Amino acid sequence: MSRWFMAALVLVFAAFACSLPGVTGSGADIEETRVALAVQQTSLAIQQETLAAGVAPAQPSPLETYTPYPTYTQGSPPEALTVPTTTPESMSKRIKASNILIFEDIAGDFTLLPVVENTINAMNFSGGRVINVGDGLGRFREYANSATQWDLMIVAAEVRSVFSGEMFEMMYDHIDNGGAVIIETWYLDKVANGKIAPILNDCGVSFARDWTRDNTYDPYKYSIYWLDTSHPLLSTPNIVKAPSYPYPEWFGDAGDLLKLGSGGDAVLVGGLYPNRNSDYGVLASCLGGRMVLQTFSSHDYAWNIVQPLWENYITYTLTKHYEYVP
Repeated sequence: MSRWFMAALVLVFAAFACSLPGVTGSGADIEETRVALAVQQTSLAIQQETLAAGVAPAQPSPLETYTPYPTYTQGSPPEALTVPTTTPESMSKRIKASNILIFEDIAGDFTLLPVVENTINAMNFSGGRVINVGDGLGRFREYANSATQWDLMIVAAEVRSVFSGEMFEMMYDHIDNGGAVIIETWYLDKVANGKIAPILNDCGVSFARDWTRDNTYDPYKYSIYWLDTSHPLLSTPNIVKAPSYPYPEWFGDAGDLLKLGSGGDAVLVGGLYPNRNSDYGVLASCLGGRMVLQTFSSHDYAWNIVQPLWENYITYTLTKHYEYVP
């Protein structure tokens, strides 16, 4: 039996049902329900017949799939954005090619080896400009104000006969532009409120007290303790033990003691007491690692400790400089 014949038969049954006499009110509702059921059964029979004949019923058209804009159909696809990364090898090359300006007043004393100069020579810098003016304050000023973009400025002041704060004024703009600095000074007590004051304020340290030593000193009172042995200043590239016993070159003024200030991000890395992290400091790091401040004199401690420590200073501050200024 064809599906068209069955459909016609359903219509005839429906018409016949509607024409029967006596079907009114609720009876009419019942008849309408019977007719609807008959139509539904007939429709199911038609679908079964269609499936048996191997004809798939028509399906509704699928909704359009949204393609995000833009869709590239011609030419090469756009290059993917990449985030630049710095490998240890590339950082090492940048450090080796740095421009470094040095004020090291011990260079005029031929009885002592200049710590900074010897450390720089051992690190084999090449490709940049490395200038050590010794104790020439005028030359330091000249180079600091030149067109050279210095990556690192170093002031290493140990000589007890003179002192000056002019170098720090020249360093401020350098620091403000993302440059790295290393300062070694024994006379912070004499200049703390002068031209170095803005640097100390930004760093987050302040002068706490003077540190003196006479000929009858107790060596252990001048031993230095590391406050954070995991700090890169103490472990990269050299693992450096604390200068636990002094061999004084300088008597009288041994240096200065630091305390943390109210601002900045300074941390005390070395101090006179192992459990004092906010005062009695002699070595601090700040400005995101771009600055190191040392308030003891390098020549008062063993060379095999101080020289590797200076290599760490230089490596760390330059690394942080290049991370700050891509």
